[in-house]
Parts: sequence; structure tokens; C-alpha cells
Amino acid sequence: MKIYLLLFFALLNFCPAMTQQKKTIHYLALGDSYTIGESVNESERWPNQLAEALRKKGDEVTRPRIIATTGWRTDNLKNAMTIAQLKPEYNLVSLLIGVNNQYQHKSIEQFAKEFEGLLIDAIHLAGGKKENVFVVSIPDYGFTPYGQSKQPEISKELNAFNAISKKITEKLNLKYINITDISREGLNKPDLIAKDGLHPSGKMYSLWVEQIVKEL
Repeated sequence: MKIYLLLFFALLNFCPAMTQQKKTIHYLALGDSYTIGESVNESERWPNQLAEALRKKGDEVTRPRIIATTGWRTDNLKNAMTIAQLKPEYNLVSLLIGVNNQYQHKSIEQFAKEFEGLLIDAIHLAGGKKENVFVVSIPDYGFTPYGQSKQPEISKELNAFNAISKKITEKLNLKYINITDISREGLNKPDLIAKDGLHPSGKMYSLWVEQIVKEL
């Protein structure tokens, strides 16, 4: 019996992976009204739904830290991150920002510069590990009751903002996840839009999360 025990402990020494605990995911979500989940319950916010989806896959995920407020542009988010004094202690970081730059008619050049700065910050907050950072594309609110009357104009401008964000994301070798096509189902499927007629419903956020989980 003693011989078997000695062999068992010897194997543990040679196979440290057998004794390692599962890594816990500390998730930071950066954004605006879409990330904070305007007009939906807290549990329906897509970062919270993503955390739950990852838990169902067997990961241990702490409660997401969300730095986001309705109406924020890229510069507002940067200021909030500075005030929050975030530390590089996250192993999953997401960024979804830009719709308010477009809505408030800010230049795409300013957006590009500030967006890249935010991504560099995100990489730092992820401990320098680019594989732990991902970008979510800007949804198209032209396909909502609120934006329907100006849909062609809104869609054209958001296509330009998303093209810039994708180019910068790929330049930095980060994941870019396109949920814009899903958002464009809003007029055909009214249950994908929240009661305010502008923001996604919890059901649409669920579809985003399905797409994100596929690509992470």
C-alpha cells in the first residue's frame, strides 16, 4: 500500500496540471448604453448574460465590472476609466463604443484616435494579453422604431464607424465580433427591441452573446 501511495504522489509531482485549480475569469466590460443595458433588467445586460453563458460552459466567472453609461462617447469612457483607477487585473475585457460619437456628429477621425487609445488601455488592463480582449461592433439603431425614418443615413454612418473600428482592432491583432447584422433584425422582429423603441431587448442581447461565445 505504501508503494502505491508513493507512486501516486510522485505522479502528482510530475503532473502539476492535475493539482491546478480552474482559472477564474475576471471580466471588465467597457462601453455605453448598450453595455450598461439601457431599458433592460440587470440580468439581461449582455455582459451579465455572457458571464452566465461562460459559467454554463464550466468556467468560473466573477461578477462583471461594467464601466458604461448611456450617452457616453469615446472621450467620456476614457475619462471614466481614468477616474475609476482601474488596475490590470482582468483576464477578459470587452469594448463596445462609438454610437454616440456618430449620433452627436463627432468626427470619425477623432473617434479613430480615441478608439485606438481605448483599445491600448484595454490591452493593458488585460495584463498585456491581447487574446483576452475583444471588440463588439456598434449595433444599427436605424433598424428601430426610433431611428427608422433616418435608417439609410444612420446605417451609412455606422458602417463607416464600424469599418474604422474593425481596421484598428485587426491592426492590434484583437478579436472583432460583428453583432451589427443581428441588430438589423429589429424592425422585422419587434421582440428584439426594448420598450423604449431604441435599445435592444434582453432577447437581442442573448443573440449577441451566442455570437460572442462562438468567437471567443
